[in-house]
Amino acid sequence: MEYYYESITNAGNEHSSVVPITVFVAVLCLCLIIGHLLEENRWLNESITAIFIGCLSGIVILLVSKWRSSHILRFDEELFFIYLLPPIVFNAGFQVKKKQFFHNFLTILLFGVVGVFISSVIITAGSRWLFPRFGFVGLTPRDYLAIGTIFSSTDTVCTLQVLHQDETPLLYSLVFGEGVVNDATTVVLFNAVQKLDVSRLDALAAAHVFGDFLYLFSTSTILGVGVRLLTSYVLKGLYFGKHSSVREIALMMLMPYLSYMLAELLHLSGILAVFFCGIVMSHYSWHNITETSRITTRHVFAAMSFIAETFIFLYVGMDALDIEKWKMSKLRFGTSLGICSTLMLLICLGRAAFVFPLSALSNYMNRNAGTSSSTITFKHQVVIWWAGLMRGAVSIALAFKQFTYSGVTSDPINATMVTITIIIVLFSTIVFGMLTKPLINCLLPRHPHDSILHREPTSAKEDLTLPLLSFDESTATNIARAKESFSMLMESPVYTIHYYWRKFDDCYMRPIFGGPRSNRS
Repeated sequence: MEYYYESITNAGNEHSSVVPITVFVAVLCLCLIIGHLLEENRWLNESITAIFIGCLSGIVILLVSKWRSSHILRFDEELFFIYLLPPIVFNAGFQVKKKQFFHNFLTILLFGVVGVFISSVIITAGSRWLFPRFGFVGLTPRDYLAIGTIFSSTDTVCTLQVLHQDETPLLYSLVFGEGVVNDATTVVLFNAVQKLDVSRLDALAAAHVFGDFLYLFSTSTILGVGVRLLTSYVLKGLYFGKHSSVREIALMMLMPYLSYMLAELLHLSGILAVFFCGIVMSHYSWHNITETSRITTRHVFAAMSFIAETFIFLYVGMDALDIEKWKMSKLRFGTSLGICSTLMLLICLGRAAFVFPLSALSNYMNRNAGTSSSTITFKHQVVIWWAGLMRGAVSIALAFKQFTYSGVTSDPINATMVTITIIIVLFSTIVFGMLTKPLINCLLPRHPHDSILHREPTSAKEDLTLPLLSFDESTATNIARAKESFSMLMESPVYTIHYYWRKFDDCYMRPIFGGPRSNRS
């Protein structure tokens, strides 16, 4: 991490290095207080509030520094990826409603993985074709590929703050799940693009990128799950809580970060590793610790994630007024407006190109699920499309990683791309974010019966017998069971896979790694 302290205090003051951090922490506390007071506001949410306060703070700092800078501290993108992103992603995995998440896992993968590829292709091709028409030249092929991944990253925080998980469990699960998988996919794809030989872009190169992506995705997931299973086994076997809950809490906090850093050390995806580490932790490890440790860890993880998110949006608001980058950019106002409008149009088209077709595909796969609650209606599709139009911290971090060095750039083209990214993040978060609550209230008005929870269809097959082959039964019985299982898989693949996993989990995984035998999330 590299800090660059601005001259907002006396240079001879021996405590000048402490003052910027003190001011930033004070602004962060102010943001939390104001966010609480505006909790019930129709238009604002935590993200928008933090951005506004960041902009106001930047104006004040500009006045104090005599229009030299809007920053009280500056850091490179590594601060985001190493210190701020892990608690956010881990808490998302830890707090996820696993029953809904894994019941809709194939649909979430369609949106969060296939959708990112489709959106990246559209944004890359569109920007490569349209940017030169505005007179904006100088970007390399790798830059255009990076732009496609940067602006395919979504920020669904604004939408999730409006949706009610108990009223619309399917919609909430899809928006939440896509948001997390989208971030992971974007980062993995961005890293794969950095290794690509841009001198020859053909079908073989595309296959190579896809292969790298599959390798990073699978190995990172296995690493995260493996680290957490090891932790679950240790916690269950040693029972730290009989002496002190402090060791339990410390181990629960350190192991996810270890999985993240191991993944980064091995050049894998830390974001995927820590996300699945959070899921496995809440599924197994959390049941192996004392009640006091459970309450403490749940609130500590949520608080760390909340502070990190607020910190990021505060900095984005301040960075929007970075005079150095604005002066370095040589584009006219009309050209900058055209580029920003083009990117917003490509973002909207990229979302629409996969949300509606993949929703139809998901409905087809779930056609025999036995309930209408598994159908993604057209209104749900509109909400999912809208939720992914906002850009956030991941886009900012990737833009800094591509177009700056330790947060600083001396190239006008790179400075222009950073400022354009900040403009799009601010515009999409503020404008689309403020319209999210009215839009959802219009499309999905609240009714008393909406509070009825979605329940999976009961079936005669819901028994405690593991639906796998058994050496204790006859060959004819095993063949009949295999035929029945294959028939279930063909008719309803999502429900069947979820059903089989629950049985395997109850019979084998929970007895070893902890947790009650149940079908609850």
